[in-house]
Amino acid sequence: MPYNPTLVAPMRQEMTRLGAKELTTVADVDAALGDQKGTVLVFVNSVCGCAAGNARPALRLALEHSVKPQQVVTVFAGQDLDATVRARQYFTDYQPSSPAMALMRDGEVVHFVHRHQIEGRSPQSIAANLTGAFDRFCAATV
Repeated sequence: MPYNPTLVAPMRQEMTRLGAKELTTVADVDAALGDQKGTVLVFVNSVCGCAAGNARPALRLALEHSVKPQQVVTVFAGQDLDATVRARQYFTDYQPSSPAMALMRDGEVVHFVHRHQIEGRSPQSIAANLTGAFDRFCAATV
């Protein structure tokens, strides 16, 4: 059963304020990730306070970096159930995790930030992980 929409609304809004496009259906996910060219960051949003509370601010910090993905999209685990399952099918080499971040280039996952890499870390540390990946994988396609 999905989370109450009122509960997750502020967490969704935090992502859309950053410019992330919400993917709420399987069709949305396939449109964004199927035959994808260039770079896209998929943010698997979550209610989890122990990790998501640092993941969203980390993404905000990372997106202030001069090099960033061409697109940022988000699915909400525990709310957009089918969309989340579908998004995870694009990165099946990684154990399902929420929150999580998958940096993709030309349809391939080139960097993945799993929940265990978020828990207990500061937003600045998580952002440094992301910006390092942005520098490595996004600079050539920006």
